[in-house]
Amino acid sequence: MTENPAIRPGRTNSLTDVDGIRVGHATRIGDGWLTGTTVVLAPDGGAVGGVDVRGGGPGTRETDLLDPRNMVDRVHAVVLSGGSAFGLAAADGVMVRLASAGVGFPVGGPGEVVPIVPAAVIFDLGRGGSFGKRPDAAMGNDALVVANDGPVQQGCVGAGTGARAGGLKGGVGSASAVLPDGTTVAALIVVNAVGSCVDPLTGELYAARFGLPGEFPSLGSVSKADLAAARERAAAAGPGLGLGPGLATTIGVIATDATLTKAQCAKVSGIGHDGMARAIRPVHTMFDGDTLFTLASGARGAAGAPDPLAFHALLDAAGDCVTRAIGHAMLSATTVTPPAGEIRCLRDAFPSAFAH
Repeated sequence: MTENPAIRPGRTNSLTDVDGIRVGHATRIGDGWLTGTTVVLAPDGGAVGGVDVRGGGPGTRETDLLDPRNMVDRVHAVVLSGGSAFGLAAADGVMVRLASAGVGFPVGGPGEVVPIVPAAVIFDLGRGGSFGKRPDAAMGNDALVVANDGPVQQGCVGAGTGARAGGLKGGVGSASAVLPDGTTVAALIVVNAVGSCVDPLTGELYAARFGLPGEFPSLGSVSKADLAAARERAAAAGPGLGLGPGLATTIGVIATDATLTKAQCAKVSGIGHDGMARAIRPVHTMFDGDTLFTLASGARGAAGAPDPLAFHALLDAAGDCVTRAIGHAMLSATTVTPPAGEIRCLRDAFPSAFAH
């Protein structure tokens, strides 16, 4: 449990608790599909952005632009997608739609803009039965069109549709925190890891111990029968659960209404990876391309520019939001049965933990 009692979740306990942030999902399931795209739309005028990429198999776009040494500091949207490197094409649809609305970095006369749309992808190719069914520009456009500031839909939606984590069904999760000084920070994570989000010896969800008071259900002990059955399924799946180089990756977005620089946003992303490491073991492997973006809207104005102690508190909360979001992703996921075989969710794999 998070130790600071003064920290509370935001209105929806999700990324859209940061004013101006909107989230949209496009999801395809069936007929060979098990994938999707998630778009995080920045407030009007964009948000200052940063990124931290870890692991041995990243699939990303426009991450170099977010280096603090480079010129552009405003991000207009972030795309998270399935489809491995093919899925980066989803950002094209977002760019075209934003440009048609005049949203982007000005490079000439009226309407001559280039939208800044960084992106990251997970590997889910073929999980629905067809290797060629993957996100494209149209799917990115579809996710952008439905982006809104309501509670973030979680589980097997958007970029988390085909996700898996350590042999269990992964997905999209989100969490937020309001700090004592009024700053809001939140995270949206797509969990698709080589590592496990549960203790293989006990079935404990690692993230649950970091929840805010009353946030996670009171999970009971996992029965020996459930643990034995899970081990049998893992053994039947073979070494590595069918994973190989580049065949995983956990990605996400952290957002805040604080006023931050690009360098500070990069630091927030880095601390976010610490939160990832609390919830997934192992993490940042050579088979993952774990990537976290940070968007700072600056909505709180000059009052939102943190001093060193306030920035420390923001970093701490950001890491916890990532951990908690991973927990919500695992609890929100549902079992799927594509042609290659069933991928059980946490609730179906360990029903004894939810039986009390």
